[in-house]
Amino acid sequence: MLTRRRRHSATSFLAALLCCLVLLAAACGDDGSSDDEGADDGATASDAAFPVEIEHAFGTTTIDAQPQRIVSLGFQEQDALYALGADPVAIRYWFGDEDDAIFPWAEEAAGDADPEVLNMPWGGLNFEAIAALQPDLIIGIYSGITEEEYETLSEIAPTVAQSGDYPTYGVPWQVSLEVTGRALGRSEAAAALTEDLEAQFAAAAEAHPEWEGFQVAVVSAAGEGEVGVFASADPRTRFFTELGFAPIPEVDELAGEQFYATLSAENLHVIDGGLLVWDQLSYVDGGRATVDANALVATLESTKNGTVTDTSGDVEAAFGFNTVLSLPFVLEVMVPRLEAAMAGAS
Repeated sequence: MLTRRRRHSATSFLAALLCCLVLLAAACGDDGSSDDEGADDGATASDAAFPVEIEHAFGTTTIDAQPQRIVSLGFQEQDALYALGADPVAIRYWFGDEDDAIFPWAEEAAGDADPEVLNMPWGGLNFEAIAALQPDLIIGIYSGITEEEYETLSEIAPTVAQSGDYPTYGVPWQVSLEVTGRALGRSEAAAALTEDLEAQFAAAAEAHPEWEGFQVAVVSAAGEGEVGVFASADPRTRFFTELGFAPIPEVDELAGEQFYATLSAENLHVIDGGLLVWDQLSYVDGGRATVDANALVATLESTKNGTVTDTSGDVEAAFGFNTVLSLPFVLEVMVPRLEAAMAGAS
């Protein structure tokens, strides 16, 4: 079981002001040393990698030198940063403990890191607070920032936004890690991490050939009588397609350019007959029992066949993050659940 340790990362205004003054004084005598001192050799940045240019949805960002003060503005980018040996000065709160945005699966990679936690919900960026951190790089691949927000952030520091090749919040973990690696001058380390995790997915898929091509729908409870379903471009569905399962074309048609679609009762047949994966049950009173007791859900062939599972428990948060650090834990927990659920398909 994963447990979170408490961090004391809240800072007062006076402490933040003192920190800024100290940093300004230190800048005059900076010896050029980096925050990579405690990182593994494979994660050490290469000055030769700079400058680098990174294309994204809003243009191209140029990073002239190895970043020293990184603000992780995406809701889960800190995992890629810690995996690559970086130590961001601030990370963004998503859910859970408001004083601790480093989750258990990232504790080992983060070490003694104690970043400032930015509690800035979607659409609520505090540009003054971000500027006060004096970043020289802002990473916002999974941030959902708008072009207007990007322009403002770019006035503060070079900002890497989401890729224009995927829906918002739909960038694959491999792409996010690769882009972060280039931004840090650590592309080789990013490639090695990607190869290792992809091998874990490949091994699980190879051990279960019966999963190949079996349709999957990752769903969550929506409004009254409705079900939300994640499109194939969403990381939640992509987790299963990397294991050999197949997305449902009709879901993508309904989602359009979004990462999800909402199904009313009369459209539930779209997700029926394959593997049904319930996500975010922690937001449902009664959890899985409430879902199973729903009369509409009970009529689905997937329910009758028993080809149903869920991401409840410790794995829910890790599944939502879908990062290079969280996914190994998700694989460990979900593969046995999938084996049990798919027994009903035979």
